[in-house]
Amino acid sequence: MRVGIVAGEKSGDYLGAQLIEAILAKYPDAEFVGLAGPQMIAAGAVSLAEMDKISIMGITAALKGLPQILSIRKTIKRHMLDWKPDVFVGIDVPDFNLGLEKNLKQAGIPTVHYVSPTVWAWRSKRIVKIRKAIDLMLTLFPFEKEFYEKHRTRVAYVGHPLAHEVVNWRLSENVRSLMQDELSPNKRMIAILPGSRTSEVTRLAPVMLKAAKIMKENDHSLSFVIPAANKKLEKILAEMIHEHQAPVKLLSGFSRDVLGSCYAAVLASGTAALEAALFAKPMVVMYKVAKLEEWYASRTMLVKHFSMPNHLTDPPVVPELIQEEATVDSLLNELGSLLTDRAQYSIQKRALAEIAPKLLEDSGKLALEAIECLIGGAESAQDRDVC
Repeated sequence: MRVGIVAGEKSGDYLGAQLIEAILAKYPDAEFVGLAGPQMIAAGAVSLAEMDKISIMGITAALKGLPQILSIRKTIKRHMLDWKPDVFVGIDVPDFNLGLEKNLKQAGIPTVHYVSPTVWAWRSKRIVKIRKAIDLMLTLFPFEKEFYEKHRTRVAYVGHPLAHEVVNWRLSENVRSLMQDELSPNKRMIAILPGSRTSEVTRLAPVMLKAAKIMKENDHSLSFVIPAANKKLEKILAEMIHEHQAPVKLLSGFSRDVLGSCYAAVLASGTAALEAALFAKPMVVMYKVAKLEEWYASRTMLVKHFSMPNHLTDPPVVPELIQEEATVDSLLNELGSLLTDRAQYSIQKRALAEIAPKLLEDSGKLALEAIECLIGGAESAQDRDVC
């Protein structure tokens, strides 16, 4: 089996690696070529460019990097048209993948998009473009499947692989030793995750660091840890921590270990918020983009909440500090309430604890079955029954 596969950021790299491993378990000679991060490469993928080159957040930043992004997409398109994979799987990054998928579908290559764009939340008219670009949508959340069925688009709900990872997580002794002081019994550790992109970190980290400094001065039982998403961000965060003289421990990676070990979290809206929810860690979510993106979102938003945990609990329980509300004072107020109001903390924790069991599926296996059904690869009567 030949599989074209493209991911554009850390979370997609993780999902791609899980899918590759599931396919190789059944098709040991399968080949994977496209755009991959370190996890997908380790699993067996060949990358035609650096994945980070297309990992850009927001319209303003994307416009600056557009020539390079278009060049990478053109390279991948040419390779796929020559190589003719049995299926192409685009993982997330819809602004990059959907255009590519449309071209490949028109050339007769079956196309799959893994991770639904948030058409149910904003820019709902994108469903027309999605239908033209893909043959199959793989969704991570049950409510998304209903949306696509309503819009007559082939879809399969596969659950979220992160749910398994979180449920089976155990803190290693190596990481425990790195956070020995922060995890001491007389302290409550607060995880700070300002994002996995430079644009996110530069907007949110200063606010988070200033708040951490004030809170630590008022409550010495608190400890703060930032797990940098990569080496580049680690350097940027180290400079910020020094500039603000913030009492924050900086780690190179280990975001899951930090989230799994913390008492509460402050983080950028995104995959980290879902991961914290799967750990049932009470949190405050922050979201801040350039004015142009804010204006555009305000005209196309269909929902009231930005973070995924608030779409998986009823009622929503996670405080969100959006745009102008993403300030030091607002963060001190919301996080302070979580840390001092035991009832508020417990209500959020109980609601979040219900999320992981709902998303526990064998995602790689379900994704592979859906892909086999699409391309006619079901090998047995049992497999065909799944289709």
